[in-house]
Amino acid sequence: MPVYSFEALTAEGQTRKGVLEADSAKAARSQLRGQSMVPLKVEPLGADGARRAGKDGAGQGGGSRRRRVFNATGLGVWTRQLAGLVSSGLPLERALTSLADEADSQAQHHLVASLRGEVNGGSTFARALAQHPREFSGIFVAVIGAGEQSGNLGLVLERLADDLEEQQALKSKLVGAALYPAIVTLVAISIVLFLVTYVVPQVAHVFASSKHALPILTVIMIGVSNFLRSYGWLLLALLVLAVLALRMALRNAVLRERFDAAWLGLPILGNLARSYNAARFASTLAMLASAGVPILKALQAAADTLSNRAMRADALDALVLVREGAPLASALAQKKRFPALLAMFARLGEQTGQLPVMLQRVAKQLGTEVARRAMQLATLLEPLLIVAMGLVVMLIVLAVLMPIIQLNQLVK
Repeated sequence: MPVYSFEALTAEGQTRKGVLEADSAKAARSQLRGQSMVPLKVEPLGADGARRAGKDGAGQGGGSRRRRVFNATGLGVWTRQLAGLVSSGLPLERALTSLADEADSQAQHHLVASLRGEVNGGSTFARALAQHPREFSGIFVAVIGAGEQSGNLGLVLERLADDLEEQQALKSKLVGAALYPAIVTLVAISIVLFLVTYVVPQVAHVFASSKHALPILTVIMIGVSNFLRSYGWLLLALLVLAVLALRMALRNAVLRERFDAAWLGLPILGNLARSYNAARFASTLAMLASAGVPILKALQAAADTLSNRAMRADALDALVLVREGAPLASALAQKKRFPALLAMFARLGEQTGQLPVMLQRVAKQLGTEVARRAMQLATLLEPLLIVAMGLVVMLIVLAVLMPIIQLNQLVK
């Protein structure tokens, strides 16, 4: 049933805004009059209306008015639910009705109800999704459109849900691998700053009246302490300015591409970035190809998912080669930033006529390799960070204890 946003006057003369479901705008006005309200404005809840409803729902409770209705995990769950309902033979309109009724939030209810209204009005599901670009990416819409054209919407939704869940699982593994080293580093920096800026000055104050020369390590530590206490905030401000300047510089397309290319050249992190982007590229390309999207359009969409601008430029160059008649495997093999494994599986897929299957296999293999390397790196960093923290603390403790030991020896 279509959804309408309204603005009406209540019996007390107050203006009220909201949304309601009705077969037509005339029926919506009749509902308002039945509630003793005078309709001032009744409009179909399309893309703009759903977006406003989503903002209002997110704004309740002091949240951000720009918050998305679906996060990455929520979109995967919603897609999986829709796939289950459609695959079981339920019409799309009834499936959307069920999801709207079971929505977790008012903003999500308005969004799904808006999609249902668009579909009931004769629009395709892909076109309805395209009116909400903040919630549904171009790749999401393209896959849905291909599924509708092929008549296999349920199967395509299942594959789309699988892809979303696999991407989220890979991101979660990477975040989990980096979380512990980040916490250890933050704690270590906090402890060292406390010792240097508070403990060391106390020791310096105790031995200030002493006429004996302090150990060189203590002198160095006192100098570092005085420098941080005098210019610490200045250093922090310079660091923040440097980060902001780098972010502004990376908005330039040429500089960003050079930076990303240099990042790929790093020994460990570069390999991780290369494998992660290649896995995402192959997974998206496999999903689009299996859904029946033309290879050129699929390549363009898959290239847009690459976060590394240098690899994105290579993917677009490969697209040009394919458009000129070159095989996909040959085009990818000429781009050395992509792993050789990707070109090899693409060649096997083209030779056997199972390109989507082979691309999905290489995406899974590359994703597994990324997760394995990330866990190995995290496992290696944990003891190294602890040892480094121990060494720094040991130097600070020695700088504090050495004057005391020297003073005891003089007394004896």
